Amino acid sequence: MNSNIELDDYSDFAEVRVLTIPAKLAGDRLDAALATLFPEFSRSRLTNWIKEGLVTVDSKVLRPKDKVWGGEQITLQAQPDPEETAFTAEKIPLDVVFEDASILVLNKPAGLVVHPGSGNWTGTLLNGLLFSYPELKTIPRAGIVHRLDKDTTGLMVVARTLQAQNNLVQQLQARTVKRHYLAIAQGKLAGKGTIEAPIGRHPRERIKMAVVHTGKPATTHWRALEQFATHTLIECRLETGRTHQIRVHMAHIGHPLAADPVYGGKPRLASIELNLALEDFHRQALHARKLSLQHPLTGKTMSWKAPIPDDLNTLLHALRADAGMSEEDWGSEESWNEEDDGECEVIYVKE
Repeated sequence: MNSNIELDDYSDFAEVRVLTIPAKLAGDRLDAALATLFPEFSRSRLTNWIKEGLVTVDSKVLRPKDKVWGGEQITLQAQPDPEETAFTAEKIPLDVVFEDASILVLNKPAGLVVHPGSGNWTGTLLNGLLFSYPELKTIPRAGIVHRLDKDTTGLMVVARTLQAQNNLVQQLQARTVKRHYLAIAQGKLAGKGTIEAPIGRHPRERIKMAVVHTGKPATTHWRALEQFATHTLIECRLETGRTHQIRVHMAHIGHPLAADPVYGGKPRLASIELNLALEDFHRQALHARKLSLQHPLTGKTMSWKAPIPDDLNTLLHALRADAGMSEEDWGSEESWNEEDDGECEVIYVKE
């Protein structure tokens, strides 16, 4: 499938999607072809959008039963699910680190779901945004343009205007938004590298993601910051934004994140004290520490850093103690050289 827009896990915030019908779908009904090309939407929703004129084939509106033959350009104007437009405002504390008329930058705590969905229709970041910024009810998804997992901490940007939202979506698609994460990986890692491996739904466990040859391209850059007896503190930098990307990629190369309840696997042997510290850490060891982007209105490049949360700091202290490190041996933001974005060896990980 060829597309003139990079469709990653942020693209479901964009209103318009454009792609070309592949030859393998020649002879299929339009609604069936769309169901194949856009599996994230139900066939009934896609059929309704066709009937409402929200789908064009080479700039023409067709019927759901009309055939496609390959090579046609499809334009889809994806609309929010009605359930997603009926959210209620709730008083939820928000840690806002920056705000102006165009954007908000938030430091998300662990345990906070970003967007309402199955099993989490209330108590989310979106509900809190609608309470603190009621004007966001006029913006799709209350201005949210990307997600963090429920138990991942750190920085997120939210748009306050439609213009800002469209601009941020374009930046995410163009991969010009820079996202740096701190993570604790099982096992010992040294140096740096790049993981390029496609990510999609796990073929058997549908609530999980996995490296699969049918998945979407995904690229994660990593580098070691501190090495402990059984774990390594790493920095990860994303080029793409696939669901659970860092967690899936690190597990795939045999270094899952510490305490990850989904992808962690069997933990490495550790001392009793460190095992207790890991048991007390009730989430994957992942923190979105730095965010950089171009301001949607001014075009100025802006950067934010979120402090390491207390629970992650406690785990780092336990790892350092377990490794017999003195305070002089501890890493620091100065020693981590976070701006090291130069060329590095590429590791091609195959299924």
